[in-house]
Amino acid sequence: MASFENLVAMANYQEGLREARKIIWRDRGQPVIELDTLRECLDHALRGGLRSAGLAFSIRALVNLVLAIIRIGNVPRDYRPALIRHALFGEDTWRFSAMLGTFTSLYKFLINALPILIPAMNPSSKSNASLELPMHVTAPSEKAAGELNPEDRRRQRLLSLTAHAQLVLIRKRVRRWHAALAGAVAGGLAIMCENRSRRGVISQQMFVRGLQGSYNAYAAARNFQFPYGDVIVFSLACGQIMYAWLLRRDTLPRSYTAWITSASKVPPEAVRINHDLVRTHGFNLKDFETLLAKPDTTGRNKSVLLDFLDRFSILPKVPTSENPYTYLPTVLPSASSALMSSAGVAISRDNPESWYLPFYAQCRATHPAVSSCTLSFFDRFFAVFKWILPIYGGLHFVPAVLFKMEAFKRDPGRVLVRAGLGSMRSSAFLGVFVSLYQIVFCSKHKLHRALTILRNSPTSVMFKHIPQWLIDWLLSKPAFWLTGWIAGLSILVEAKRRRGELAMYVLPKGLESAWVMARGKGLVFRTGKWGDVILTAMGMGMVMSAYQNDPQHLSGLVRRMLYQFIGPN
Repeated sequence: MASFENLVAMANYQEGLREARKIIWRDRGQPVIELDTLRECLDHALRGGLRSAGLAFSIRALVNLVLAIIRIGNVPRDYRPALIRHALFGEDTWRFSAMLGTFTSLYKFLINALPILIPAMNPSSKSNASLELPMHVTAPSEKAAGELNPEDRRRQRLLSLTAHAQLVLIRKRVRRWHAALAGAVAGGLAIMCENRSRRGVISQQMFVRGLQGSYNAYAAARNFQFPYGDVIVFSLACGQIMYAWLLRRDTLPRSYTAWITSASKVPPEAVRINHDLVRTHGFNLKDFETLLAKPDTTGRNKSVLLDFLDRFSILPKVPTSENPYTYLPTVLPSASSALMSSAGVAISRDNPESWYLPFYAQCRATHPAVSSCTLSFFDRFFAVFKWILPIYGGLHFVPAVLFKMEAFKRDPGRVLVRAGLGSMRSSAFLGVFVSLYQIVFCSKHKLHRALTILRNSPTSVMFKHIPQWLIDWLLSKPAFWLTGWIAGLSILVEAKRRRGELAMYVLPKGLESAWVMARGKGLVFRTGKWGDVILTAMGMGMVMSAYQNDPQHLSGLVRRMLYQFIGPN
């Protein structure tokens, strides 16, 4: 009898654990809850909102706690309790919880109440069949290829094996505009719970996720696929971002430009020198002094930089509105009355090699520790690879162990090897990106110098016919943009399944920079303080329309997160 009671107690304990787990983590295949009155909709929405708020609070507090533990060693001992307390119960945690709780409550109420409020617009039973996901998705091995209908084939192409398993999900049958309206209203109001400083990042991410889902749905409906679409999107965004990093830093968040500078391994002084020389044909002498004072700056690079300063101080100042390479030959004296630098170099219009100065950050400034541009390619690659490997290692190893515990228990060696190879591949991608940008940056400037000197040389015959404006295109804004686009092609090194996520990460930054530039030129309207709210509403309208009707068109990460907070309805 005692052993029977122990078995009953153990069974009750296991059942209690399962019920407690359901409060935190939603199991796949949860059935749709049928709601017939507005009171039931309100009760369902409030319970779902409280659950989401609690889950969001726990997630944000845990993330803040991990970040606090990482930096706690640099905090005085007396302030450490306050740091931990703020990480767990600070304003950011409460705001994040309120945002997701508000969104869940509003969305759940609207998505279930709209069919009751507008019964004439309820979908017919015939149309319901096209909007409802199957109760069970058959694995590819369970059906022969010939037995799959076109819709099953389309979904099978779009979904990974993991996503096939995830699609044992049931959605409430709704009209698309119901989901879009509910998502837009809930998203627009919920984002107001967050700090203004964070609204921009959230709204941009939701907008591009909505674009991703809408594009995938449109492409699937018309049965076409854009080859290497993720690569093209990533490269276009990188072109805009890298142009802004060098010439329009005001259009990017300060923290983001600081991260790019750190990842590029380019001295911050070189970035400022490039901006000033391109924009104003001048520079801040302190930036050069800092570069020259660096202990790892090579002697060859120091001599080239000092020669630049020497000749620049003698040459006539170039007005901002003028092109240096057409202006200087017209104002410099001939060889008979040449200007003399302090190093004894004669500067005249007859010797273009003497007056040619880089009105951009020359190679010696961008890689002061390496004298050779070719060797700098390898130096940058290994420096970036070593720098980013611990970060990518965490991103690959932690999910592989925590979120795939069963696979890890079955074959830990295989999981760890795959995570290690993935970390190295991702690190190699960023290393190639930085190295490729550096080598293209140096190459186009070397080509500009060679062509300009040949064109202005008195003995040159063939190169005199090349227009200077054509040569100067190598220093133009489109050339800076194209350099970033070429570097973006390095995403081909990354695993195909990660390219889409990387593209969705950089796209908001590129769009934000382009929008700010266009707004400065008067090409687009100003959104004021409501811009983030409007953008979030648009994005969540698209996201929830796809989630409720065609979740396979959303990325797996977004789909799984929404299911945990929203469920089937």
